[in-house]
Amino acid sequence: MTLEDLFSTFSDSSNSRLPMAEADVSFFPSFYSLDQAHELFSSLRKSTEWKAVQISVWGKRVMQPRLVCWHGDPGATYKYSGVRFFPEPWTDTLQLVREKVERVANTTFNSVLLNLYRDQNDSMGWHSDDEPELGDRPTIASLSLGATRDFLLRHKSRKDIPQVSLPLSSGSLLVMAGSTQKYWAHSIRKETLRIGPRINLTFRKIV
Repeated sequence: MTLEDLFSTFSDSSNSRLPMAEADVSFFPSFYSLDQAHELFSSLRKSTEWKAVQISVWGKRVMQPRLVCWHGDPGATYKYSGVRFFPEPWTDTLQLVREKVERVANTTFNSVLLNLYRDQNDSMGWHSDDEPELGDRPTIASLSLGATRDFLLRHKSRKDIPQVSLPLSSGSLLVMAGSTQKYWAHSIRKETLRIGPRINLTFRKIV
């Protein structure tokens, strides 16, 4: 079986539009089957050139609490937390995944940030994907593989809106579009219980 055969379809195209004010967030819980997600996780963990990156947080240089790798079209550079990323070329596997994600997200992407959460100690602090190179109303498509982690969202200014917690299981796809990044921040916290590794692919379009 070729990679194209393996990832040619997703098992369930049904999605759930989350009832969030001033946001456009859709969740596809079974974008890939568990077997497909397992194969993709194993392939990406072995083939990706994972990097430990030092970032700037509140004026201090610290190691980012996860490993990353940036892939994309030539010239699709990206900067966050004081670090500029120059893209590695698209691999055959990432190209195939991108095509499937684009069909569901109804847009095109020219880059993807891969994150490897090695265990429960790796995390992602509160932030929005609102860098200037992403445009005013970016669409971010987030594919999860491996261990389930809780994805937290909170409104930036309205305290009357409750925080959202969404468990991102292996093979699920989360699409954030419209004004989501303008009004909402998101994070993945550390956990106390032991958790296995997770790979997250966040597809973006540098404009």
